[in-house]
Amino acid sequence: MSDIEPRDIGLLSVSIDLGAGRRGVDMGPSALRIAGITAEIEAVGHRLRELGTVTAGGFETTETGERTLRFLDEIVDVAGRTRAMVALGLAEGCLPLILGGDHSLSIGSVAGVAEYFRERHGEEGRIGVIWVDAHGDMNTPETTPSGNIHGMSLAVLMGRGHPRLVNLTGHVPSVHPENVSILAARSLDPGERDLIRELGVRVFTMSEIDDRGVGVCMEEALERANDGTCGFHLSFDLDALDPRLAPGVGTPVQGGLTYREGHLVCEKAARTGRLVSLELVELNPVLDDRNHTAALGVGLAASALGKTIL
Repeated sequence: MSDIEPRDIGLLSVSIDLGAGRRGVDMGPSALRIAGITAEIEAVGHRLRELGTVTAGGFETTETGERTLRFLDEIVDVAGRTRAMVALGLAEGCLPLILGGDHSLSIGSVAGVAEYFRERHGEEGRIGVIWVDAHGDMNTPETTPSGNIHGMSLAVLMGRGHPRLVNLTGHVPSVHPENVSILAARSLDPGERDLIRELGVRVFTMSEIDDRGVGVCMEEALERANDGTCGFHLSFDLDALDPRLAPGVGTPVQGGLTYREGHLVCEKAARTGRLVSLELVELNPVLDDRNHTAALGVGLAASALGKTIL
């Protein structure tokens, strides 16, 4: 149970794997539903509302496009639809919970949250972002080693990348670097490192988490996310967890968060009372073991929405 006040949780499924380098994460939303995410949200005490489903075109029937921006046209379309549905859910009083899907969907989800608060509060309507991920997702078309747009999402949200992605909300950037933190990073490309330093994004590497503890690091990330903002968006890529714990992810990297560290991140997010939207991304059921990673994802979402041990 939870001491968090019950509220409407708007569930949105975004089935896309075109932004990733490996097939299968488009089935992530279904796997999370099979693992019982709707019942778990209701057990915490919240009311569940279905916002809908965004589905990308098929891999075999979608034009690949440029080598450094694979499937750009379809990803722009998916991001635009996701943005609109997230903004609508917020306008109807929901806290959006987005189920993915590869991390390119965040270009739309975060843009939708940013658009909603900016329309209501003008320039004061900023949001923070905590990006829990093994990767930085801060490549650009000029630095990407793969052309996979899920590795560019956070850079796009801060105004760096292809104009068709950057300009989705009509306001650049969607989020400001001083309100952004990456937590659990352990695989960064050279171009990402350069952009991180240029923009001043705070990155809590696994080495720093080992040294200082995830609780201290998350507290600092929360301070940045809430500094002069209306609240924050928590984007949880399940590859932030150690792959021995969460095998069902598209781009696993050894040495990730433990089970309790992942939950502490989500519990601390809930305790602030300032979480305005949440997403779980990069779950790949094809690589999972009896839907184990999906079940972990369900538990993390429940913690972020207020479930407590006592």
